[in-house]
Amino acid sequence: MRLFSRRKHQGSTSTEVPPAQRRAEVTAHFRDFVATRVGVEAYIEPPTPNDPTTMVLVARTGEWTRRRIPDPKAAWALARELEIPVYDVNLTGYPSSMRRWSAAQRRK
Repeated sequence: MRLFSRRKHQGSTSTEVPPAQRRAEVTAHFRDFVATRVGVEAYIEPPTPNDPTTMVLVARTGEWTRRRIPDPKAAWALARELEIPVYDVNLTGYPSSMRRWSAAQRRK
């Protein structure tokens, strides 16, 4: 009898989205965010032990959105494709407008 079987259980369904579809969804979400807000900038967040590389888009008002990105190189390429400024959050930090917007959302 094996204690830890590597065999998948019968009948289990996978809810994982294929990488190509996931990339398309992220790109579409970011395109929509850029098209509907003014002064959007991208901030690349490095991977952590618990999370992969992420990219945060921040509008001039401070409104923001975050999505997972395969790696920093892909994040830089996506920002260039979206034609928005891109920064490394370790070097620049987050904009103060983002902190103000987040604080205002918590008060609501």
